[in-house]
Amino acid sequence: MLLWINGPFGGGKTQTAHEIQRRLPGSVICDPEHVGFGLHRMTPPSLRGDFQDLPAWRQGVNEVLDRALTEYPGTVIVPMTITEPAYFRETVGRLRERGHDVRHFALLADRATVLRRLRERGFGHLVQFVAGKDAPLRRESFALSKLDLCLERLREPEFAEHLWTDDLTIRQVADHIAATSGLTLTPNSDSPLRGRLRRAWTGAKHIRFD
Repeated sequence: MLLWINGPFGGGKTQTAHEIQRRLPGSVICDPEHVGFGLHRMTPPSLRGDFQDLPAWRQGVNEVLDRALTEYPGTVIVPMTITEPAYFRETVGRLRERGHDVRHFALLADRATVLRRLRERGFGHLVQFVAGKDAPLRRESFALSKLDLCLERLREPEFAEHLWTDDLTIRQVADHIAATSGLTLTPNSDSPLRGRLRRAWTGAKHIRFD
């Protein structure tokens, strides 16, 4: 089974994926961003754009996930924003056509909620402390430029199942996805402090500098 966790940038995809992976023995995270960043590093800076526009990205993601689903016995978890219907069909759609069990979830939230989460992820707290709470989200400029499009597109029926997360914790989102998919997660044993530290570490590991 593949769990594709979609949503706007800053919508909680990565944190949710890691929460599920932590509590689902044998599961693995396969992040399609690695394919995209690899293609970027092979491309002159002046030619770089949205790597999802490259057919090589869509083909590569499809081939890697097809192999993982065919040869790996555990659940495959994919945290990835994808809002272009044609690209969605080339990735999620093609995997389903090959007979794979792909469960897709779009994590949605109000615009204000996503903006708050963008400020809080990565170095957001440090930036706010140094530059003030209204400091521009320079590291998140790409996420902000795509936010309205993401929220609009992902509401479409093609991108169901929709899961509104404004009033849900990461643990609750993970529990919902697992239950809907017929999966059983191990009980959450984190204390509130340990959970916050774990999420902060996960966010720090996924800060992009290129």
